[in-house]
Amino acid sequence: MSTDVTSDGSGSPAPETGTQHARDRMSRESVTVIVTLLVATFVVILNETIMNVALQRLMTDLNVDAPTVQWLSTGFMLTMAVVIPTTGFILQRLTTRAAFLLAIGLFSSGTLLAALAPGFGVLLLARIVQAGGTAIMLPLLMTTILTLVPLSRRGAVMGNVTIAISVAPALGPTVSGIILDHFSWRFMFVFVLPVALLAMGIGAKFLTNVGERGNVRLDFASVVLTVPAFGGLVYGLSQIGGHAGATALPIAALVTGVLCMVAFVFRQLKLQKSDAPLLDLRAFNFRMFTVSVLLMVVAMMALFGGVILLPLYLQNVLHLQPMETGLALLPGGLAMGLLGPVVGRLFDKIGPLPLTVTGSILLVLTLWQFSMLTASSPLWWVVVLYAVLSLGLALLFTPAFTTGLNPLPPHLYSHGSAIMSTLQQVAGAAGTALLVSIFAVVSAASGFVAGMQAAFLTATLIAVVAVVLSTMMRKTEGAAGH
Repeated sequence: MSTDVTSDGSGSPAPETGTQHARDRMSRESVTVIVTLLVATFVVILNETIMNVALQRLMTDLNVDAPTVQWLSTGFMLTMAVVIPTTGFILQRLTTRAAFLLAIGLFSSGTLLAALAPGFGVLLLARIVQAGGTAIMLPLLMTTILTLVPLSRRGAVMGNVTIAISVAPALGPTVSGIILDHFSWRFMFVFVLPVALLAMGIGAKFLTNVGERGNVRLDFASVVLTVPAFGGLVYGLSQIGGHAGATALPIAALVTGVLCMVAFVFRQLKLQKSDAPLLDLRAFNFRMFTVSVLLMVVAMMALFGGVILLPLYLQNVLHLQPMETGLALLPGGLAMGLLGPVVGRLFDKIGPLPLTVTGSILLVLTLWQFSMLTASSPLWWVVVLYAVLSLGLALLFTPAFTTGLNPLPPHLYSHGSAIMSTLQQVAGAAGTALLVSIFAVVSAASGFVAGMQAAFLTATLIAVVAVVLSTMMRKTEGAAGH
């Protein structure tokens, strides 16, 4: 059956019919599908950062030490890193409805288990189950948008995705701070669970299947390799940074991760010959996909390290409480999310180049200003800088997502989304490891503020690479245009 929207059923040219058909794809049914997935994605990503403020409380209530309680975040991140590379296969084998119910079902089950957890071990297991659902949700949303939304409107719709991926993490610490001021830590999960169950109910009733299922078979060797490859990289990088110095175990994990990643890549290249890779790397044959992925990796490295360091500065230098820290960072997160749809519409009109160049320059300037903060810097200036940084990231992320995924043919939609999501996790861990390590080394020798300044200056230099990459961005046509 022809998928060309520029011809009618008999194969005769019918441009107006094709245009109308493209518009018809954004029917009420399509909007319902996308909104349902957006709400579910918002909830699961909110959950990813909601634990950060609660770790101190959990240490006391569960009687565990700091390295142990940190596994609630590390375990979540590791599960994400391992599961996301398999989502290309999952989304091709399962229907949209089945993939959604699997993702939200895992997340809801993990949330319920966390709320009822009698001790640390069960809570850690609950976080791992939650992470399994979270890992599937974002690639599912991206793949569905690419399938349903006409090319001319993808920028605007992708802009709405930034609400989920930027506002939710910003709200996480604030929401958990408010909850912990009035309730037990269990209520962080009690409040999230009804929203997740509501999204599951709406999805079960209204969600329809989009795209076509593939018949690819699961390569067991590739699945086995994802654990040490992606898990080893993320664990090694996060632990080296988290411990402010290299220890034997993180370095061993990092080396193992690199070696297994090389083996994983060669395995996928071999499987591509028979069209059966777990993660199809042929997406990198599209130049704009490669440039967009590199741009996002660099931006995420600068962003994640900065997001880790800024709360440390606010709490240890300006002496803010955790909830006050969350409120100080909230305007930036809200600005990024609310500007996403605006940036998306601008992208549809003017293309990526003006947006990404402006965004990357703002990224460099704000990180440079962060590197000049001192113990006497006013709080309002930090809030303004973080809001401008968020504006720069909004100008980067929506164009990078859309420009990178637009040229991919439908059979690579799920793989392209999985590659982007996986590399975001690895880049975030790498950025955190690098900047936190620099911060630790310099602060040990010259003081807290000097260490923070050195780390932000390094982030500024990383962001300069984003400026170079952003100048390479060009507007891309959809696969139908090839």
